[in-house]
Amino acid sequence: MTQGDNPVISVNGARKSFGAVHALDGVDFSVRAGECVGLVGHNGAGKSTLVSILNGGLSPDSGTLALLGRPVERHSIAQARSIGLRCVFQELSLCPNLTVTENTRVAHRSLRGFGWRGRAARLIKDKLDEIFPDNGIDVGRSISGFSIAQRQMIEIATAFTSSDGSVRLVVLDEPTSSLDAGLAGQLLTFVRRFVAAGGAVVLISHILGEVLSTTDRIVVMKDGKVVADRPSAEFSTESLVGAMGSVVRAREARAARDAAASQTAVLSHTSAGRGLDFVARPGELIGLAGLAGHGQTRMLVDLYMAEGGSWRTPAARKVAFVAGDRAVDGNLPLWSIVKNMSVTLLPEIARFGLVDRAAEARVTADWHKRIAVRTENMDNPILSLSGGNQQKVLFARALASPAPVVLMDDPMRGVDIGTKHEVYAMLRAEAAAGRTFVWYSTEMDEVCQCDRVYVFREGEIVAELVGNEISEERILSASFAEKAA
Repeated sequence: MTQGDNPVISVNGARKSFGAVHALDGVDFSVRAGECVGLVGHNGAGKSTLVSILNGGLSPDSGTLALLGRPVERHSIAQARSIGLRCVFQELSLCPNLTVTENTRVAHRSLRGFGWRGRAARLIKDKLDEIFPDNGIDVGRSISGFSIAQRQMIEIATAFTSSDGSVRLVVLDEPTSSLDAGLAGQLLTFVRRFVAAGGAVVLISHILGEVLSTTDRIVVMKDGKVVADRPSAEFSTESLVGAMGSVVRAREARAARDAAASQTAVLSHTSAGRGLDFVARPGELIGLAGLAGHGQTRMLVDLYMAEGGSWRTPAARKVAFVAGDRAVDGNLPLWSIVKNMSVTLLPEIARFGLVDRAAEARVTADWHKRIAVRTENMDNPILSLSGGNQQKVLFARALASPAPVVLMDDPMRGVDIGTKHEVYAMLRAEAAAGRTFVWYSTEMDEVCQCDRVYVFREGEIVAELVGNEISEERILSASFAEKAA
């Protein structure tokens, strides 16, 4: 395939409002074959609404749309699929009770008739192996048995799989948010191959280094408008963040905290002879690092369960937990934003078994402002928020609690860079006041914010790094080092 004269898809003057909120305000956007376009902007900038219009899930209030150079009056999801447009959304859409093969059949309706299961299994397995070599995913297993990283890999492979026509354009919304550095590298290498062969990709990511290194052109959105559209080579991290309306802040210098043996541990976990022991002290920001799936989340769950493992029990008041998979372990989908944020505060805001609504409103309004949840009405359903803003609510839920220890399982997935810096400063302030954070992250820059880092490999802690010892090189070295004989 060669780069065509007509865009695969284009919108001109697109406007879309939801009540008083102007999600899109006269947006022009196009993608051509043989092009990888980065789409960046803070949470709430309009990216998700634009993608929904491209995908046919929403219709613009005004503006025009063209597919392969031909104007269309009424776009639809079926029409988008017919030209080879696929989307991988930040909130994954796999059916957890079905196998990988069966989910492939759901996404590819042409896989039918006698022997469809075998054809579907071969297609998805081949694509998984092409994008993520040595992935080890059994396509006969149910989705519920896989980690969030593996589910993200499966969803990506499903989108790039061809069963009834060529895949022309794939929209990737935060595709590496749950992947470690190795898996993210494999995906971005494949994206470059796909584009070089004439395919088109829209890459949405808050990891700006990925956008700068992978894309040909970057479109920046702010407040429902396109504020910049230039070749990627014309941007730097600083100018890209500046276009988004933020300021790049220098990373605060780490100071190794006093880890004297006399200081009381607030959390500990004994290795039982396998690897190093874990210990956390008051006021520390402790990172859990290493390749994804090597025991970091298991450690967080074990620490939480050791302290009671239930919001109902007094023991559990010692720890708060920020889940990494908000759709499965975080959100209460039938509840409002307010109730999702205040659920951990019920012992503090209840009187004689009844919730003090005024106290609830005061606390949630304070955290709404402090963590900048983008909504005008906190009584809206939690699922009315973008993925990044849902994650902010979970973060506020933990920080608003009185728990002296906060366990965080990759909590900043899909959160924009400006908010990340605000959260980093908030964590530092809370730690200075004596709160302890245990933080697993797949983003190396976040791990390097910590005072101490435990590196995991094959389910055990293989290294402890302190202060200025913490670096990407040392973490990767410990992650891949061979075990001693």
